[in-house]
Amino acid sequence: MKLYVIGGKAKSGKNTFGKLLREELKEYGYKPCVMHLTTPLYSYAENYFEWNENSDEKPREFLQKMGVEIIKEKLGKKTFLLDRLSEDIEILSEFFDTFIIVDARLKKEFDYLTSKYQDVVTIKLERENYESGLSETEKTHITENDLDDYQSFDYLVNNNGIIALKEKAKELIKKEEGESNE
Repeated sequence: MKLYVIGGKAKSGKNTFGKLLREELKEYGYKPCVMHLTTPLYSYAENYFEWNENSDEKPREFLQKMGVEIIKEKLGKKTFLLDRLSEDIEILSEFFDTFIIVDARLKKEFDYLTSKYQDVVTIKLERENYESGLSETEKTHITENDLDDYQSFDYLVNNNGIIALKEKAKELIKKEEGESNE
């Protein structure tokens, strides 16, 4: 079983790149699954706070507060989301052989996953000179800047548009499959 873990700032293209990796992996005969660390948080927002997943806006302030300030800091459940993700991977590994986690935001998330699983590919997605539309409070939250000085990524991918991302997904999987000519 292999994991691809994608991190980056808001609206850097993590979900899009994860979907592109999934399609590329299918070409190689894998059964990939795209996952989100924040699935439980979105479930809380939708089921208990009337957030509609079809709305254009993510409940970012809620996600940041619930995930960090309440669950990790107040309740002391430092690995809650990672433990839930790991349980889901264990269950879903009966159906999938590759997992793509598209929303890692913290160094500890990358460190946890690379220490727990043997075959992990870490990817940082960047989108230079792109205005995310986040408030100043959201931009300065740990989930937006914790990876700024993290150096342990296997790949750094610059998002220069969908066509370039498709090519980068193809190149990355080709390299991981040992088919690179470099």
